[in-house]
Amino acid sequence: MLKGEPVRVLGAMSGTSLDGVDAAVLTTDGERILGFGESRFRPYSTEEQAILRAALGKWEGAEVAAAADLTLTAHAEALSGFEDVDLVGFHGQTVAHDPAGRGTLQLGDGAALADVLGLPVVWDFRSADVRLGGQGAPLAPFYHFALAKWIGADAPLAFLNLGGVGNLTWVDPGKDRPEAEGALLAFDTGPANAPINDLMQERRREPFDRDGALAATGQVVDGALELFLDEGYFLKVPPKSLDRNDFSLMLDLVRELGDADAAATMTAMSAAAVMQGMQFCPRPPGRVLVTGGGRQNPVMMEMLAAGLDCPVEPVEAVGLDGDMLEAQAFAFLAARVARGLPTSGPATTGVRALVGGGTISTPGGA
Repeated sequence: MLKGEPVRVLGAMSGTSLDGVDAAVLTTDGERILGFGESRFRPYSTEEQAILRAALGKWEGAEVAAAADLTLTAHAEALSGFEDVDLVGFHGQTVAHDPAGRGTLQLGDGAALADVLGLPVVWDFRSADVRLGGQGAPLAPFYHFALAKWIGADAPLAFLNLGGVGNLTWVDPGKDRPEAEGALLAFDTGPANAPINDLMQERRREPFDRDGALAATGQVVDGALELFLDEGYFLKVPPKSLDRNDFSLMLDLVRELGDADAAATMTAMSAAAVMQGMQFCPRPPGRVLVTGGGRQNPVMMEMLAAGLDCPVEPVEAVGLDGDMLEAQAFAFLAARVARGLPTSGPATTGVRALVGGGTISTPGGA
C-alpha cells in the first residue's frame, strides 16, 4: 500500500468504441492531480476490432478467449517503454455488463501484465462494486472531482464522456472530497458513439462517422427519435448503467432510412439521451465539459449546445486532454486502490457503501 506520497502511475483504457488502447501517465497521490505525463495510443486494426466485436455480449467461449489474448497483447504493447513508472492501472476490455444479473466482464489478466511489464498492476476495478450491489459504472467520477479541483472550478459543472456509451458526472467542487455527501452524481446517459460506429461499419465498412461528415448531410427523422426516447431507461432515476449493446434497437429504428438520415438521426438520439439525463442533476451545471470521441463530432456538439442551457465545450477548453482522460482516470483510481481509498460510492454507482475496487498484482506474484 502507498502511504500518500506522489507516484507516477500509468493508466490504460480500452473502451466500448473499440478504437484502441489509450495509455497515459499521471502524477498523483490518489487525492490530488499533481501533473500530467506522456501518453500513447495503440489503435486496433480492422481484424482486431472484428475479434473484439465477436466477443461482445458473451461471458465465455472461444470468442472471449481470443479477445482476452488480444487484450493482453495490445495492452502490453501500449504500456511498454514508459520510464519512471511506479504503478499501472489496467481497466481491460469490457465485453459484457449486466450488474443486476451475471455481473460485469472486463477481459485482461492483470497478473500476466504485471509479469510482462515488471511493474505492479491494479486491475479488475468493477467487480467489487457489483458484488456490493453497485452498477460497477461509471468509475471515472472520483477522477472528475479531482479534475474540477485542478481547473479551479468554483461552481457545479458536469463532465460528459461520449465514448461508446455516454456518461455524465455532476460535480460540486465546493466539497472537500469526492466521497462527501452531495459532491457527485454520476450515471450512464445512454448510447453515444457505439451504435453510430456499428451503423458505419454495417453500411459503409468504415469504423466511425469522421467529423460527423455523414450526419451533417442528413435529416433527423423525428418519428424514429420519439420512439427512441420512449425507452424506459430515460425515466429511471440514477445511478444507472448500460451495456454497450443495450440500445441495439437504434439500428432497427433507422433500418429503412438512407445512410445520411440514419447517421443524423442516431446522432440526435445520442444527444437527446444526454438532454434527458440532465433533469437528474441536483442543480443545473454552469458548464458541460465533453471528453471522449464524441467531442470531435461537430454535429453532436452542435446538437448538445442547442439543447442544453449552459455552455458545452470540449475539455481542451480548460487545458485537458480528452483523448487520454479515461486512461488518466484509471491511473488515478489505481493510486487510490494502492492507498486503500474508495473508488466509488452510492452517488456514482449505487453501491450500498463506499468501496475501493481493484486487485493489485505484482511481478512474479510476490
